[in-house]
Formats: sequence, C-alpha cells, structure tokens
Amino acid sequence: MCGIVGFNGERDARKIVLDGLQKLEYRGYDSAGISCVNNNNEVKTYKDKGRVDHLRELVDESYMTNIAIGHTRWATHGEPSKRNSHPHTSQSGRFTIVHNGVIENYKKLKYEFLADYIFNSDTDTEVIANLLDYFAKQMDFKDALLKTLTLLEGSFALLILDKHNLNDIYFAKNKTPMIIGYSSTGVVLGSDIIPLVGNCDKYTALKDGTFGVASKHRIEFFDYNGKEMNYTFKDVDVSADSIDKGGYDHYMMKEIHESPSVIRRILSTYFDDHEIMISKSLIDKIRKCDKINLVACGTSMHAGYMGKYFFEKFCHIPSEVFCASELVYSKPLIRDHPIFIFLSQSGETADSIACMKKFGIKYPTVSITNVSTSTMANLADWNLDICAGPEIAVASTKAYIAQVCVCAILAKAVLGEKSFIKHHLDRVANEIDVVINENDENIKAVAAQIVKAETCFFIGRGLDYWAALEASLKLKEISYIHTEAFPSGELKHGSISLISKAVPVIGLVTQEGSSNIVRSNLVECQARGSKNFVISTRDIAEPTDDIIVPNVKHYFNPLVSITACQLLAYYVAIMKGNDVDKPRNLAKSVTVE
Repeated sequence: MCGIVGFNGERDARKIVLDGLQKLEYRGYDSAGISCVNNNNEVKTYKDKGRVDHLRELVDESYMTNIAIGHTRWATHGEPSKRNSHPHTSQSGRFTIVHNGVIENYKKLKYEFLADYIFNSDTDTEVIANLLDYFAKQMDFKDALLKTLTLLEGSFALLILDKHNLNDIYFAKNKTPMIIGYSSTGVVLGSDIIPLVGNCDKYTALKDGTFGVASKHRIEFFDYNGKEMNYTFKDVDVSADSIDKGGYDHYMMKEIHESPSVIRRILSTYFDDHEIMISKSLIDKIRKCDKINLVACGTSMHAGYMGKYFFEKFCHIPSEVFCASELVYSKPLIRDHPIFIFLSQSGETADSIACMKKFGIKYPTVSITNVSTSTMANLADWNLDICAGPEIAVASTKAYIAQVCVCAILAKAVLGEKSFIKHHLDRVANEIDVVINENDENIKAVAAQIVKAETCFFIGRGLDYWAALEASLKLKEISYIHTEAFPSGELKHGSISLISKAVPVIGLVTQEGSSNIVRSNLVECQARGSKNFVISTRDIAEPTDDIIVPNVKHYFNPLVSITACQLLAYYVAIMKGNDVDKPRNLAKSVTVE
C-alpha cells in the first residue's frame, strides 16, 4: 500500500523519481522520501511527513544525480512522521532501502539477530536494512542479500542502495508488485507501470522470489538459489495522456466521465459482431461447475454481488459472494465442482491473493482485473481484463462499472444463446453520458442538502440494494460522513431505530417490481423525521423525485443510478473541502492483509 520508484541512468534521477512518486500518491500519501547519489558518491536522503509536493521543497537540487530511490507511504508500522518515513538506512550507514509490504516476523528477527543495533524508527523496514548490514559483515553482499530475503516472512518489494557500490540499484520482490522497465537512457523500477510511462520503452512484471541488480544499461535477475533468470519484456502500452487529469479538476471526475468509453472498449474487446469472444475452455468449465464463488473486497465485492445476480439469472448456477479477508481464514462448504472468480481492480489485493493461493491449489480460478500483468492475473487459470485503463482516484468509479459489465458478458457467454447484451450495454454507455451531462445541477442540489449531515443512509431492494452498498461506500470514502446501506425491507427489523430528525435517507428506485414498496419504506423513515431523497429511473419516476436518470434494461439500471451516486459523493466532498482523489487513511492498492 506504498509506492516505490527508482531510476538508474543517463537522466536526472531526482526528477524521474519525484514525478513517479507524485503519480503513485494514490498508493499512499502520509509521508514521502527520496535518496539520491550525489557527485561525491554520497547518498543524500530527504524525507518527511506529508505529500510529495512538500518533499520537493526539501530536496537539494544543486547537484546532478543519475541514481535515486524514493517512497510514498501508507503507514502500517508506526505513525506518519519523519522518523518513520522511508528511505531507511542501516545503523552503519551502508545500506539505504525503500520497502512496500509488511514483514510479519520483523520482531522475531530483531530479537534474534539485531539485539545490539540501535533503531531510529518504529518500522519493520529498518529491520531489513540492519539485517542486511548484519550479514554483510560476515559474507559477500549477494550472499548477505540472499540470507536476508530467505529469512523475511511476509510481503515486500525492495529497492536497495549499497555504499560499497553506488553504480547499481538492487531490488527484490515477494507478494508485493514491482515493475521494471528500460529505455536507451536508463532503468526505472516502480510499484506499477505508471511511473514508467514516458520513461521506458519496455517493461516486465517481477515474479515472486526474485532479486537482482539494475545498472544503467543492464538488468540481471536471480531466484533465491542465486540462479540467473530470464525475463520477457513487453512494450509499454499506456499513454501519458491516460494518467493525467486531462483538464479535469480531479482524477475522480475524469474517471467518472470515462465510464462510457470504458464500456465501449469492453464491447470492442469481448465482441466480434454479436458473438462473445471469451475462452471456450473457461465457458465449458463454468457450465460444468455446481457453484460459482465470487471473492473480492470493497467496491469489487459490490460488483461481485451484481455478478452473482447475472450468474444465477442467466446461467441458473448457484453463486455466492465472499469477503476475501474473511474467506481466507474460514472453511466454507465447498461443492464437488466449484469455480472461484476473483474480482480486483489492481490485481494485487493481498486478501484476495491469499484466497487465490489457498483455493487455487484444488479448484479452477478466474481473475477479473484491470491489470493484466498483476499477481492475480498471473496466478489465475483465466484472466478477464476489465479494460478500464489507469484509475488514479482512490475511490473507484469506472473500474466498478467495468467489473459489472464483464461479469454480465461472462454470464451471457455461459448461457450461450444469442442475446442483445451488447446492445443493452451500448445503451448503458449512452445513458451514463446523459446522467453526467444533464443531471449535474440536480445532483449538486442534493449534495448541498446533505453536506452538513453527520449520518446518511441509502436504501433499496434487490439490485438497488447492491447499488446502495456501493453508493454508501463512495460517500463514506471521500466525504467522511458516516453512511450505511440497508435493504429497505430490513429497516423495521432494527435499523429504523437509527433514523432521527433531518437524517438524510436516499432511496434507490430503479426496479419496477419493488418501486412502490421502497417508496413506502421511505415514508416510514419520513414519519420518524428523516429527510428523504429519491434517485429513480424515468419510467417509474414521480414528480417529486430528486434525481431522475434514464432507464435501460432493468438489470443494468443500477449502472446508471450508481453514476449519479458517484457524482453525488464527489460534490459533497468538494463542498466539504476534502481531497477527493486522496481521502484520508485510504490507499488505492491494498497490498497488505
């Protein structure tokens, strides 16, 4: 859940690393730091609590540097502070490292090997630096690094500077993502591909259990036995335009606006005319399974609930949604022929990866991700790309919609009959455009009425309840208002006790069969003092409804209504003066359990 960047080459490493860290702030932004090699072959480190903009003010630019490593942090061990910020240096000053991940046995290692060492931070990372130092006093560097890596339990992506050889950057990877790319001007290392864009022509994603060394014009890879490994590099296929704001004030707003184009990209990827282009072996495997298990966290789990609906409605296959962080420690009843489908935006979600490793040993697995080079995509038997492109804002918008669309297409592919799903999804893309362009003022008006609320509730039934869960999460994430979502029929079974005067209750009403009863539930809340708002579709709207969105095929109506909810969350956060793209305490890619 941190971001790391390194550069070794013929260009200004300081600028490449700082710019790369800025692009990775969605991975963590409570502190940042950089270590540069100066003209006198010394390592200069600058770090502090706060954002990369603050770090830039601290960095001395009076010397040229061709080698640098940097880090932007989401705190796991120790509070956000200068002392806990990366990079960390060993007691002797020989080794400087940055680290993304969590070392689970760092206390044990500290007591067993480092009793005589003085520590200057609360982090597990400083233990790695000193452990490397400890073994380097007894053996050559490569053996010391190997010894250290084999003792570490947990997850890590490491970049290391060694004062005895400041011509190279050493790296290591296990469970936590690391991408390496190169061009004629040098080598870039990063937590994902974004800092490589514009700086590299080719890239590769490291495998677990890999370490190596990056010089200016050469990269060497080794396994934990010290055996050299071969890697295949791919063209960098992400454009610089796709990772800037493109004229929008925030990435979140840009990404909401991109949802229609993402749907159209999905259609062009998965359809040849009206024929669905998905692996026949995957389709056959799902047809033969007796249960579909959808595993995810957060927003992806909410997309999984929509997927459950599609698989049961279209394919008549029993389906269940599991919270990955619970599933990994439980022993669910597994049928004879299950299949596990894992949903993740980044493909690096630690809880989901743990589940994939646990169940993938015996059962077939599918990943539905936004990163085809990710750990989950590589572990799965089949991977389905959601085609959303880089999503920078921490609060997911277009990736959620993309996951739902891919689940629906997969379910229709399993059904096998000719369908109009391509037409329906094309219409969804068009109508989301309408919501964005024509409902802006109505959404802002509702936002202005709930901006001062301390608590807010969303209600709905069936598909609208699944959408309400995601709507509640979006508002919670970026506005910091306490929100919850309820099936509206459950209100009378306890939750209505939470309703009090002026508490906003937002009803999602997009399904004709349940619209009247949801409206009745809203009246029950109003009788207890709530301030009600209704988001409905045109075909079942009433004149007093607050936000009326276009209707599409009924089971895709939640994709249109959720766009209105995403915009509502955005405007509430803006009115509160919050950092929309980087909400407090959150990180985009949750790479620790």
